Amino acid sequence: MAGKGKGKAGSGIRPSKAGGSPADGRSSGAQAAGSLAAGGSKPSTGRKASTGSPGRGVSQGIPTAVSNRMARRIAIATGIPSVLGMGVFIASYLLVSRSILDIPPGVTLVASGGCFLLGLLGLSYGVLSASWEDAPGSLLGLEQIGVNVGRLRSSFKRPPSAG
Repeated sequence: MAGKGKGKAGSGIRPSKAGGSPADGRSSGAQAAGSLAAGGSKPSTGRKASTGSPGRGVSQGIPTAVSNRMARRIAIATGIPSVLGMGVFIASYLLVSRSILDIPPGVTLVASGGCFLLGLLGLSYGVLSASWEDAPGSLLGLEQIGVNVGRLRSSFKRPPSAG
């Protein structure tokens, strides 16, 4: 087909005025779709997308101090139960293999599964208990859970911003 060149330099194929060239950071929808269909990535426009709605200010995402608080709480609230879940298998193996106790496999699986489920709940706890204020809040952050759940619910009730 004519016009389906590779677009190499000196090939005589020029991008249209409306689309621009990938070199100057602009591309048409057809170029972007072709790049994605070919396994490439979407060309950058050189601009950052605004995630905030007009009149509310631009949302910059999670502040670093808050994300660090979340990461610490997640590591503790998820890590400890996960280590305990693996420890149940090891302890059960040692107790059964040395004929100290006869533990049914179902008990081992339920106890380990309970620990891993507790770790899964710890993931949500770590995110919801972190304070979004400048002050880090209390050690456990239990007072922040209600505040953050309210924020989460209000974000679902708000219509999405047309950005």
